[in-house]
Amino acid sequence: MSVSLIETFPNPAPARNYVIRHSCPEFTSVCPKTGQPDFATIELEYIPDASCIELKSLKLYYYSFRNEGIYYEAVTNRLLDELAASCSPRWMRVTGKFNVRGGISSEIIAETGPKPA
Repeated sequence: MSVSLIETFPNPAPARNYVIRHSCPEFTSVCPKTGQPDFATIELEYIPDASCIELKSLKLYYYSFRNEGIYYEAVTNRLLDELAASCSPRWMRVTGKFNVRGGISSEIIAETGPKPA
């Protein structure tokens, strides 16, 4: 799925800094080394500027990674880049909480910069 397919809608309170949080506990991608599925909870937090991300398109965007071979670090940073490009937020953070694999769990956090007060 192309990032251009992520739909947005006008921010109903553009004069205010407020945080939007979405959590997707059903994110999957594929380990490029083993070919095994990777399962994660993706947490998206952002302070919108002019627009907000529409949830159905966000879900479909996340699901587009199900068959993609990509490392945890790469997918988390790609999600940040593409989601931030879709809505140009004042601030954004993507956290990938990947399930235990081989006795190790991983949490990858990427953000656009300092969070406004």
